[in-house]
Amino acid sequence: MEQTVSFPLDLTVTLTGVTRWQLSHWRKTGLLVPEVQAYRPPLYSFRDLVALRTVAKLRAETSLQKVCRAFKNLSEFDLTEHPSAYRFATDGKTIAVWTDNGFMDIVRNPGQYHIYLLEDIFRPFVNKRGQKVADFEAPRPRISVDPHRLGGWPTIAGTRVPYDTVASALRGGDLNPKDLRFYYPGVSKAAAKDALDFANEVAERGGKRLAPSLMPVCTGSATERKNTMACSAS
Repeated sequence: MEQTVSFPLDLTVTLTGVTRWQLSHWRKTGLLVPEVQAYRPPLYSFRDLVALRTVAKLRAETSLQKVCRAFKNLSEFDLTEHPSAYRFATDGKTIAVWTDNGFMDIVRNPGQYHIYLLEDIFRPFVNKRGQKVADFEAPRPRISVDPHRLGGWPTIAGTRVPYDTVASALRGGDLNPKDLRFYYPGVSKAAAKDALDFANEVAERGGKRLAPSLMPVCTGSATERKNTMACSAS
């Protein structure tokens, strides 16, 4: 049985496309309070991350007021499971939730709905601020997020090695890139680069600065990295 894993703010922001300010505001208003630990520091569960991606996805199509009203109304319709358990739909004007009896409008304004399946929530999308939110299950080509592996903590694809373990070892000087295969046989040089690149994004979104790594990694924005192909595996 996998242990319950808690996700800190920087990783939560990176995997959901929600800002630190929004997370703070939604904790205070009750839109989504982390079920692991609410404050000092807030720690989110895997289910919380799925729910937050749902909010971000809905927010890209309709107003935050409607999203808040929809989530608040769940309990009024006796829908008391964690928000991540429900599939939502929107026509841009209202929000509905899928039940055993079909769609139920939870903002009281019927229309033609576009249902968001779990696959839609997990795939990349553009949030309200025009920022691309990474693929939830594969935030990098060789980084994997699986709720059945380490509770959903991002790992090197095909292994149980946490991405941050590899990134920290390379950045801290504890591991020479040439010796990587001896300590982590399942971690390729390309996978290590993905781990470092993802760690950079997590740190950037969390407002942190990382020490230089022993391994060449991309610099600049995510768009610049993609356009220049500076991180292509050798």
